[in-house]
Amino acid sequence: MMLNLLKAKIHRATITESDLNYEGSISIDPLLLEASGILPYEQVDVLNITNGQRFTTYAIKADKRGKGDIKVNGAAARLVQKGDLVIICAFAAMSEPVAKKYKPTLVFVDKNNKKIK
Repeated sequence: MMLNLLKAKIHRATITESDLNYEGSISIDPLLLEASGILPYEQVDVLNITNGQRFTTYAIKADKRGKGDIKVNGAAARLVQKGDLVIICAFAAMSEPVAKKYKPTLVFVDKNNKKIK
């Protein structure tokens, strides 16, 4: 049996921009992708703390490293506004014996999307 567990999350990130006319995805500062272990093009769930919306998309690298950009693109841009707080989660399938020992990577950020833990 395979179980789906939380692989990684970026907790309480602030949306810096949304672009309805861009091909769908969520652009994430490369430093945060690396810290979390979320890979470019990996499926992620985005949980909007501000308005309760939840959606699935895929992660891509934001253009500028270290700037703290979190940008929602495409149709999902209707589900967020600049300044909204979100949790970005990635999941992984694993066997039960592996799952019992697995610990996800948790990245906590400040209001400027800089890693604090």
